[in-house]
Amino acid sequence: MVKLEKMSQQDFGDYLSNAIVEYAKEKIKAGTWAEKEAYKLSEEAFNKLLPDGVNTEKQYLFSIMNINEQIKIGYLWFQYSESLIGKEAFIYDFYIFEEFRGKGYGIESMKALDTEVRKLKIDKISLHVFSHNKRAISLYRKVGFVDKDLLMSKYI
Repeated sequence: MVKLEKMSQQDFGDYLSNAIVEYAKEKIKAGTWAEKEAYKLSEEAFNKLLPDGVNTEKQYLFSIMNINEQIKIGYLWFQYSESLIGKEAFIYDFYIFEEFRGKGYGIESMKALDTEVRKLKIDKISLHVFSHNKRAISLYRKVGFVDKDLLMSKYI
């Protein structure tokens, strides 16, 4: 069983240093950024989105905890926004530590997220997933996400 705990300042430091590197790697793998610029661009993106760290307005950062063993198994971050079509949570990052993958924690974490966003009276959860991340795509579809937009590229 998992629960989402508000991310501590210490966890945020650990999270951020890892997330910047991982996001840069994903952007390189997707062919979006060159290796030479990826780390810098990733760092800039995180600094822009989280200028006040865990206290940034409308940003919800969590440590994912296994409540039976009281250990951290990952991180989850979403942004809250409101528009004419409703209230939305956009997942910016969802990361289960490697040693805990394939054990059902992804599905449990998404259910815990559903509970969290219901408390905020949010109507919809959205996310972006890299097309090469088949495991994540499978998880998201299992918990009810459907494709809405599709970006395609062709190299000439």
